[in-house]
Amino acid sequence: MGAKERAGRAGGGRGNPIAPPGGVCLGCAEDRAHGIGSGLMGDLEIDTAVSGAGGHYTAELSPEWAAWGPQGGYVAGVLLRAAGRESAWPRPASMTCHFLSVAEFGPVDLEVVTLRRGRRSQSLRVSMTQRGRAIAEALCWFVAEGLDGLTHDAVPPIGRPGPHGLPTSEELSRGDWDGEYVIPFWRHIEHRPTFWYDDWDSRPPAEPRWDGWYRYRPRPTCADPLADTTRLLILLDAMAWSAAWHAHPPDTPYTAPNLDLSVQFHRSPAKTEWLYAEGFSQLAEDGLAAFRTAVRAESGPLLATAAGQLIFRRT
Repeated sequence: MGAKERAGRAGGGRGNPIAPPGGVCLGCAEDRAHGIGSGLMGDLEIDTAVSGAGGHYTAELSPEWAAWGPQGGYVAGVLLRAAGRESAWPRPASMTCHFLSVAEFGPVDLEVVTLRRGRRSQSLRVSMTQRGRAIAEALCWFVAEGLDGLTHDAVPPIGRPGPHGLPTSEELSRGDWDGEYVIPFWRHIEHRPTFWYDDWDSRPPAEPRWDGWYRYRPRPTCADPLADTTRLLILLDAMAWSAAWHAHPPDTPYTAPNLDLSVQFHRSPAKTEWLYAEGFSQLAEDGLAAFRTAVRAESGPLLATAAGQLIFRRT
């Protein structure tokens, strides 16, 4: 694949049902030969599971959640579930994750250390390594349920049509789409766009924003609360590059993986199948792009927000 073709695939491309998918053709035949985008449906609850005890855990990173390697929000979800195993409190309040290197799909080790434990909250650090190589570090706050305090909600309405009645991205791509996902993890998420381009290869640069309705498949929710929260992490991460890419020509010669992801959890997504996700990249300069992302329930409540930095790389 030449540089121009690779950049075109990076920007979405005709027939791609989820744009922009990313910088490498992970859904192509050569990647399927290595087990990526194999056609099996990923199960988020199984694919983020951790095993172990006493602060020492292991997990198996699944190729079904591939982006530029394991998707960042998916990695963050594994870290969060490991932290949850050591927390005395059930509710995640926030986490900050630094992505240190790209993991291979396969076993990883997780070490969890409590930094502070109070009567209502607990701070934990989680380190993910693979054969001794540092993959990611996370700091997580967990808090008790039913905390007392002031209450207000100044979040504006979504301002978009709801998902019911909107066509899916696959339906909008029919006749153009070859049935392959350039980025495999999107196969596990139904997407109902709030906007669309008939020809993604020639779309004009627009605002550095991205939004849409998303529902996981085959199971839209997870029984485990922290696996269910991982649904939010994946979308918070995915909206970042989507928003930045939207402001530039589709054949841009860059991709931009996350340096970090800082998340605030506001409400549980339990029993919320459809999620509205949005992202805004307010500034790209000197090789970095800042972003803010959010996920809301179908009925409007804000579930989680995030911020971070992307670092540009030439494709």
